[in-house]
Amino acid sequence: MQKTLYIFSNGTLRREGNTLCYETGEGKRFLPVEDIQEIMAFGEVELNKKLLEFLSQHEILLHYFNYYDYYMGTFYPREHYNSGFITLKQSEHYLDESSRLELAKLFVSGALRNIETVLKYYHKRGVQLGDIVEKIKTAGENVTTINDIGELMALEGNAREDYYRAFDPILDDPVFSFEKRTRRPPQNNLNTLISFGNSLLYTIVLSEIYKHWVLTCY
Repeated sequence: MQKTLYIFSNGTLRREGNTLCYETGEGKRFLPVEDIQEIMAFGEVELNKKLLEFLSQHEILLHYFNYYDYYMGTFYPREHYNSGFITLKQSEHYLDESSRLELAKLFVSGALRNIETVLKYYHKRGVQLGDIVEKIKTAGENVTTINDIGELMALEGNAREDYYRAFDPILDDPVFSFEKRTRRPPQNNLNTLISFGNSLLYTIVLSEIYKHWVLTCY
């Protein structure tokens, strides 16, 4: 089974023979391409065109992030993943307001169900979160009644603010105090973890979209 390769140190990634080599000040590390599905580059990684050609031949995605671990972009092999059909389908659903709203409702409903599940878990273990659980539950029930994207976004935003209020009582740790959501850059440890997790989730979903398209083509 192919794996995801995470690179956090600074160095040079290049092709060496029929494999990948990552070189840092501490030495070289050889990486068999057969074992790699995608690469997450968080460090300052130097590369060249030969490497990109090699990644393309082996259908390896390269996701890269900035200094604050914020997702910046993806290199994906044109012959295998870069299909205009994906863009056309995205545009088609965006321009069709009913399809766009239907998808948006599914995304928000799923997110709120997951949030409610997490909150109930900690509430059952003694953290007083009953009022927040009820607000999230009500928000989830109201999703089906909304017929406007802007209103749906407001509902989701308010629900997430309620969810964030639960972080400090759940963790009860000054080192991971939440206070409020901050981005670009995040202002404390917990916000940094949230941003990092969101970046990873985004690239995972992106990879799955590309892989799904390839599977439907063949």
